[in-house]
Amino acid sequence: MSPGIQKVEALDAGHFVRVEWEDGSESRYPCVWLRDNCQCPLCFLSSAGARRLPFEDLEVNIAVKEVALADRKKISITWPDEHASEYEAEWLKKRCFSEEARAEMQAYLFLPERQYWGSDLQLPKIPFEEILCNNESAYKWLCTLKKVGIVLLTGAAPRQGELIKLGHRIGFLRLTFYGPTWQVQDKADANNVAYTTGKLCFHTDYPVLHHPPGVQFLHCIKQTAAGGESEVVDGFHVCNKLKKQNPEAYQILSSTAVDYTDVGVDYCDFAVHCKQRIIDIDSRGQAVRINYNNATRDAVFDIPAEKVRPFYAALKEFNDLLNSAEHKFTYKLKPGDIVTFDNWRVLHGRQSYPSGSEVTRHLEGAYADWDVVLSRLRLLRKRVLNRD
Repeated sequence: MSPGIQKVEALDAGHFVRVEWEDGSESRYPCVWLRDNCQCPLCFLSSAGARRLPFEDLEVNIAVKEVALADRKKISITWPDEHASEYEAEWLKKRCFSEEARAEMQAYLFLPERQYWGSDLQLPKIPFEEILCNNESAYKWLCTLKKVGIVLLTGAAPRQGELIKLGHRIGFLRLTFYGPTWQVQDKADANNVAYTTGKLCFHTDYPVLHHPPGVQFLHCIKQTAAGGESEVVDGFHVCNKLKKQNPEAYQILSSTAVDYTDVGVDYCDFAVHCKQRIIDIDSRGQAVRINYNNATRDAVFDIPAEKVRPFYAALKEFNDLLNSAEHKFTYKLKPGDIVTFDNWRVLHGRQSYPSGSEVTRHLEGAYADWDVVLSRLRLLRKRVLNRD
């Protein structure tokens, strides 16, 4: 049921509006925010969900001239220039400024809940065709991907092109210098260490980009009989361990800008350079993105010489935690499997496999941005749960 309003009044010389709800709770709204978010056609283009009111026309110290309860589901405000605004109760309730209401809205918009894991990971699995054809399955896939960080899709055809279907399902794939999709297999004169048969240490992809891809898809088309096992580790879980075990190392890795480089030719020729912190943190000091790829970490290192060894010591401790038996999970992809994972959180690697005259292992890879994935998740949620 939509909320009902019991009472409305102006406070603080008209600079705040207080709403008393029928459930006994109350909300206080700053009048500058109310005027900024007037929903009338002059101030708001509803067909685009966008504000029309120019910011230069907004009076920061504005106070209401009159506020009234139009009915239990709406309040009306008259401003000093006689402009009239109306606000629906449900719209106001969702945007309450209380700490609890703000946290609830942020959780609804961005799904910050995480389920941490180590070697005990129960790898979530969903049939590939289900997520293509069924909204509930697709919604479950994306929710699990956001919460756990990894989901295995099973039963795709063992041929190139299946990831294009996945891209269409979420919206579109991320184009990079390696193409819209790329083929992971042993190649002569490989332009990437992934295109060899050697072991791949734990890494996130593409920290050399200022905005690394948020989600990665790897589709197994052909699998070698010996070796080639995949390994994953929950980077956020390991960050929490490092922060508790060695706060100084955590501080070094979350504050030191590391140079990355990637130069070559693929989809086109490229010369990419970027600075990233190994651990990106938010205002609370929690890890929000891991930027770690030892293969593309540059020999150029833009820090004072005396800080180099402490950095290496911190990175060594982090790397040791990543590789510890309690944290890493090992599995082997079968032809038709598509592993989908959070490239900002989950570090992945591969065990070596024998080289030969023929290609014995072939994965097709692709990327997507979290903006695209979360957009599709929210649209699916609305369809599946009938919620705005």
